[in-house]
This record gives sequence, structure tokens and C-alpha cells, in this order.
Amino acid sequence: MNKPLAERMRPVSLNDYIGQEHLVGNDAILQRIISTGKLPSFILWGPPGVGKTTLASIIAATQNRPFFSLSAINSGVKDIRDVIDKAKSQQFFSSPNPVLFIDEIHRFSKSQQDSLLSAVEKGIVTLIGATTENPSFEVIPALLSRCQVFVLKPLEKRHLVAMIDKALSNDEILKETEVEVESYAALIAVSGGDGRKLYNALELVVHHAPKTGRLVITDQLVAQIIQENIVKYDKAGEQHYDYISAFIKSMRASDPNATVYYLAVMIEGGEDPLFICRRMIILAAEDIGLANPNALLMANNCFQAVHHIGMPEGRIIMSQTAVYLACSPKSNSTYRAIDEALEHVRKEGALPVPLHLRNAPTKLMKELGYGSGYQYAHNYQPGTSDMECLPDSIRSKAFYLPGNNTAEHKLQDYLHHIWKGKYGY
Repeated sequence: MNKPLAERMRPVSLNDYIGQEHLVGNDAILQRIISTGKLPSFILWGPPGVGKTTLASIIAATQNRPFFSLSAINSGVKDIRDVIDKAKSQQFFSSPNPVLFIDEIHRFSKSQQDSLLSAVEKGIVTLIGATTENPSFEVIPALLSRCQVFVLKPLEKRHLVAMIDKALSNDEILKETEVEVESYAALIAVSGGDGRKLYNALELVVHHAPKTGRLVITDQLVAQIIQENIVKYDKAGEQHYDYISAFIKSMRASDPNATVYYLAVMIEGGEDPLFICRRMIILAAEDIGLANPNALLMANNCFQAVHHIGMPEGRIIMSQTAVYLACSPKSNSTYRAIDEALEHVRKEGALPVPLHLRNAPTKLMKELGYGSGYQYAHNYQPGTSDMECLPDSIRSKAFYLPGNNTAEHKLQDYLHHIWKGKYGY
């Protein structure tokens, strides 16, 4: 099977690289770094399709460094350790450090990023990360402090035109068709500054245009062909993440119309319906929570129902659930509560359980005060007491703070009745 055009046209040297002149142009910073033979760890931050992966591989090849590549989408800690072990085995006194390139590094969890630290500090590997998200928020501080950050810019019109002309002139497959570009506008608009999307669109137009000899690319032709193929959604690639992200964010924003649109795109594109259902379960807990506790029940029932009956009928249940979630009031109070509690435990450690909450199955434990002062809630009216259950040093702490919605206003009143100042107004 032929490689996609974007792969066939991937530059192998900086002479072929288009764009990012502020980084790789004459006397630009990456150009200077490459010429020294030394290479610090760094992160390439920029939008999709602007050449982050290509730039990393060119730099490694230019400095004759072994190149290992991982994608954070489908790699875990074990994969990282395997690569680090391979890098160690290639270490020689005169050889440069291997490059470990991690695409979508912002998708790595904290533990996955932690597993990189030692190898980067010891110089076992030189890390090059690529991210479309702000590394200040997505990369752990310890790793970020050991890396420089270089910002890549969206490709400009002149870059995209140059890429089209180069592909039509140099690609062995496209050269089989005589092509004239009457207008670049539609191809450039479809790309959105993403070189990969540009090449995908160009290849699609050339391959699907009527075979009548000479091909003239017009804006109308591009619009027609792209529209006919727009729902051929790549469920294994970047679009998989783009559309599920748009779906989730539309429900979070209480927009039922965008919600069903992105749901339709994913269903038509062949996305796994149970994957979509699982994401709705997570959203019901993370973004709706106690503002509407029934949302979690409905999302879970949707998963079970779609699992039992399958598609295409499952689309009806998924649509009902997605619209219900979109129209539900939103609260992330419980999500924030558990994350704040986890952060506290990680920083301070697990504090001893207060004696009055401990079981006292032996005489000695009773003599030591285990269970002493425990207040059995059902002996009090209305089934609650004001017995403090947190360790003494954090007894004033409130991890859970009710959200600003009708359901949690009632919880605020209830908790204020019991805990007074901790849930004061």
C-alpha cells in the first residue's frame, strides 16, 4: 500500500523543510544548536501539522544520533523504560546521546512524565517532546525545567503554496497526472494551516477528480470532492481525539445541537459506540456530578443498553443520553474535591486516623482510647452529629465545596446545619 502523500513528502533535511524560519533559518536558534553538535532537551510547541515530528527527526539525523520515537497516545511507562534500556545499551564514550522523541507529550500522565526524569537528567537520552498544548500547564514542572521550549507557528499561505507546488513537481505518484492549480484558496482553507491536512486534501482531489486527462484544480472542484469525503473520519488518528474532544466540550457547554452533530460525525465515521458511551459516563461524574445525580445513572444505563442491542439502534439511546447530559446543570465540585484531597495526601502524606474512629476489637486497644468518643449518627437527630472525622491538624479543611446550582444549594444548607463555619455563607 502506498504511503500517504504527507509521508512521501516528509523532508529529510533542513534544506527541504518549509516554514519556521524563526527557528531554523540562517543563524536562528535551532540552526545554531544543530551546528554545535550539542543538543539540549527541548519541547516543540505548536499547532498540528506544522512540522514538529519532521523537525525532530531531521535534527537527530543531522547530528547522527540514534532516534527513538514514541506516541503518548498509545505508549505507557513500560514503553518508556524499554526505550531507555535500549538507549543505555547504545551508550559509548564517543557517541552522542540518543534522541527520544515523544509526540503528544501533553497526553502523558504525571507518572509517565516522571519516568522520563532520571534518563533526561543523566543524559541517557536527549528528550524532544512535541505538543499542541501549552507545556506550562501540561508538562510537569520538574521535566519542564530541564527542557527549553520552542514555539512553532502556523504555516503561512506562502508556505502552503510552496508545499503544493513541491508535491505536484516531485511526488512520483502525483506526477502521473498532469495538474494545473487555477486557485490555491480552497486547498489552503481546508488545511487550516496544517501541512498534513493540506497534503491529505491535495491527494484526495487528485485521486478523486474525473480522469479526463489534464486536471485543473479549482476552488469549486476542491469543495465538491472534500464535501463528498468529509465524513470519512480517521478514528485511529488525530480526528479521533478532535471530535471526541468537541463532543465532550459541547456537552459541558450545554449545547445540545453541537453535541448531536459531533455524535453524528463519530457514528458516521465508524467510531466505537462503547468508547463514546464511556466518555459520557466520565462526563456525567466529572462535569455534572451532584448538580444532577441522575445523569451518571442514565449514562451508565446508556452504556449497558448500547452494549446489549448494538448499532444502528444504539444511536437513538446515545442521542437521548447525550442531549440529556448537555441539558443538565453542571458542577465539577466532587471532581475538584477528590483532586484536592489527593494533592493534599501526596504533599503531606496520610495522617493518622483519629482514635475515636478506630475500631477497638481488643481490651488493650480500648484502654488506649480506640473508639472512645465515637458518636453513632443514628442516636442523634436528624440522624447526624457534629463529630469531626478529619485528623486534628486539618479539621477545618473543606475539600468538598458545593457548586452553584439548585441541587447543591440544598446540600450547602444541610452541611451548614451540621458543620456551621466550615460551610458558612
